[in-house]
Amino acid sequence: MSRVKEDEDYWNASKCKAFTFDDQDEDGLSQLKESKRAVNSLKAFVEEDDEDWNKVTWSGEPVGSISWSIKETSSINRGRDIKSPGTEKPRSETSSYAFPKPASSYSLGSLFKGKSRQSSFQSLSDDLLETNHKHFAPELRKPRSEYQDYSGEWSIEDSVQRMSKGKVCSLERFRSLKDKLKLLDEAVKLHDGNVITAVLIFMKKTLHSEILFRELKERQDALRHFIHFLKETEDQQLLMDLLRYLEWTEELALCRYREHLNIVDAEQRRDFLKSKCLSLPFSQDDAALVQDHYTLLERQIIIEANDKHLEASGQEIFRRHPRKASLLFMPLVTTLFYSCIYHYTESEGTFSSPNNLRKTFKIPEKLYILTALAARAKLRAWNDIDALFTTKTWLGYTKKKAPVGFHRVVEILHKNGAPVQVLQEYIRLVEDVETKISLGTKYKCHDVVIDTYKDLKDRQQLMVYRCKVDRGSPEEDKIDMILSNTQIRWKN
Repeated sequence: MSRVKEDEDYWNASKCKAFTFDDQDEDGLSQLKESKRAVNSLKAFVEEDDEDWNKVTWSGEPVGSISWSIKETSSINRGRDIKSPGTEKPRSETSSYAFPKPASSYSLGSLFKGKSRQSSFQSLSDDLLETNHKHFAPELRKPRSEYQDYSGEWSIEDSVQRMSKGKVCSLERFRSLKDKLKLLDEAVKLHDGNVITAVLIFMKKTLHSEILFRELKERQDALRHFIHFLKETEDQQLLMDLLRYLEWTEELALCRYREHLNIVDAEQRRDFLKSKCLSLPFSQDDAALVQDHYTLLERQIIIEANDKHLEASGQEIFRRHPRKASLLFMPLVTTLFYSCIYHYTESEGTFSSPNNLRKTFKIPEKLYILTALAARAKLRAWNDIDALFTTKTWLGYTKKKAPVGFHRVVEILHKNGAPVQVLQEYIRLVEDVETKISLGTKYKCHDVVIDTYKDLKDRQQLMVYRCKVDRGSPEEDKIDMILSNTQIRWKN
């Protein structure tokens, strides 16, 4: 009797409840509750501390026991090794490796925290990465030369060759002046501008400027390259120091003169040119150009201020042709064109007069004629153009003369929309006959072409040209009248 009671106490106290037929009525619900409790206990195994090793598995054996470990491990191995022939699933297209599906839902490594206790235990992820990492990320081997240290003990020649090929090469280990100069000489010998620039930048950072200037003075190729580099990088101060050391006075003056480009205000730029640049030791020609630059800017400031006032007061020329930009900082030719547009009729005594600009800056006649022609043609002032080319002979006669050639005059007039009557007048002044006929045909100045063929007594060409004009037009009637004239002795 006592034996039976002890057995009942044992089973009632056991962690695993024995199966009884009394529970069959609620079999589904009890299994669901038991499954939830088991899953919760498994989650607790991963999250709780190491002292909870006395929990049990589905079979009732404590997790962590020797028998549980053997069974769990053997079930995993069976799941990996046993495969039915012909039942292997194809690999997914998006994955290069299919994970093996273990027989048990929970592996030994995921439940044990034994990695800290026993070095032989590993997690499932560690085990997979260790055994199959070549399937996931195969090693990409590089050439052996790529594994070498970039800051290795390269010789000067090898360093220059590596840089010429675009490879990484540290120059910091070349500390002595001798090595740096040899490095520069090798770069110049190679005739590679990128390598020379890299070496010069390294020397600029690591050498005192006077030492660098002294050594570059003995190496003219490297010196010119360094000066060009300083101009491109706009290192104005170092460039001026170098030019001063080399005693290149004219280059130093030009370098100083370029500083005016950074001044935005017109009056401040004018004052800078007057106080800092006019006294610089330029060559004779350059000194005259700098003086003209100062004079032109001073003239532009005066004209701009006066024209702003006239524009605000509503003067007719500014209403008909509004200004599109300021005159300040414009070149001399642009200033002359502006003056021919807005101040063409002014007397020579005013600063804005075209003739005043022509005499002050000694503008050549050809340049003046072309600029004035373009300006007055833009305003369609044909009378001004006629007066521009009319000159008087020493006998008092008048004739038209164009230092640029009348064919150029015709092209500029046509570009600005001159009428046919004006074009014909200047085409007739072209001396070359073929050019005259070509221009007359191109711009449909028929009278010029017809009269030219008549003067040449070329009956055949006149008949050919008759087919090019419109039927019933005055030009056709004129050609018929000339062809029917019996007093003309034709050459063909």
